[in-house]
Amino acid sequence: MTTFFWIVLSTFLISLIAFVGALTLFLRERVLNKILLLLVALSAGALIGGAFFHLIPEAVTKIGIEEEKSILKIFLYLVFGFCTFFILEQFLKWHHHHEIRHSEIKPFSYLILISDGIHNFIDGMIVAASFLTGYPIGVVTALAVALHEIPQEIGDFGVLVYGGMKKIKALFLNFLSASAIIFGGLFGFILSEKIGERILFLLPFAAGSFIYISASDLIPQIKETKEFKKSVIYFLVFLTGIITMALMKIYGQS
Repeated sequence: MTTFFWIVLSTFLISLIAFVGALTLFLRERVLNKILLLLVALSAGALIGGAFFHLIPEAVTKIGIEEEKSILKIFLYLVFGFCTFFILEQFLKWHHHHEIRHSEIKPFSYLILISDGIHNFIDGMIVAASFLTGYPIGVVTALAVALHEIPQEIGDFGVLVYGGMKKIKALFLNFLSASAIIFGGLFGFILSEKIGERILFLLPFAAGSFIYISASDLIPQIKETKEFKKSVIYFLVFLTGIITMALMKIYGQS
């Protein structure tokens, strides 16, 4: 029962990090507009770093690559995740054009929420498994996940606002997406001894979605600027997102 309590408490506290975006509510509209693309660049780098430094390596470690079929399945699910979000975005664009013509919310905003929800659900399962292994490991893992979420949630909130959402709506929906970590924790606790390898293939699937959103939607947004100085700044912020994820990987293994 104690383990269950710590899983629920830690995942709930991590989900509250989504409200870190509220800090931007105190900024003036003009100032916020200036930093939105910086947040987009940060999120793009964090998604790329999260996919290549966390999700894919975790899939390879957990599933194993001793057999050629295993490594092939990992990348098949990665491509499947990439293609699924490509198709999903096309549907959202079609629906956006035909059904919600008065809305100015860009389709990739919803993709961010869905993709982040998948990622948070997986994080919840990892936190649950860590606490089931031992309390100290669970605490370290929960802290690592929390630190990982801070820059990503700030970036995601910026992307949602940049995509046309009102600030309050973006904050609320981002929290709903972040709360998926609680359900992931509960799922991991209840089915910890029954979850098969099929669940592990959610890792490369989520990685594929991260890569698609970053490469197809976010990076093109920051490439539109024609000023060389701003382009350099956006690239450096993009690298910061990648490096942050790399450092979180190193920190998590130390």
